[in-house]
Amino acid sequence: MKKAPEFSLPDQEGKIRTLKEFAGRWIVLYFYPKDNTPGCTKEACNFRDERDAIAEYGNAVVVGVNKDSVASHANFAKKHNINFTILSDTEHTTIEAYGSWKETTILGMTKGSISRNTYLISPDGFIAKEYLGVNPVTHAAQIIKDLKELAKK
Repeated sequence: MKKAPEFSLPDQEGKIRTLKEFAGRWIVLYFYPKDNTPGCTKEACNFRDERDAIAEYGNAVVVGVNKDSVASHANFAKKHNINFTILSDTEHTTIEAYGSWKETTILGMTKGSISRNTYLISPDGFIAKEYLGVNPVTHAAQIIKDLKELAKK
């Protein structure tokens, strides 16, 4: 297993959050493209609704990340009653460290975007499982299934 890259980013309330503060717990670190878009809202709401079920396994926490601002995240969290941490990575350094930043060139213009990826981080700080290009509708259920298995070990 690969060590999870460290991060130090502001959450939706402006508080700096780090990987170290979650040590000893499973972390569902998920990257999503944009606040208040259909797929991203569906994924966040599924994680919101399944937060307690996720927490049953190793006191697991959900942490969302994208490049939107703290203010955007605060609005998104309030609007959809998000009950977990959302981190703002405006410089996309953490997004890149986890391999979730992609650049595409269309008509000679290069644009960066975020891949919808999730990393399940073990209590000792290693990436236990990667989910690349996830389906926002079914993803929370898959995380619960895998946490159930991994948390037993």
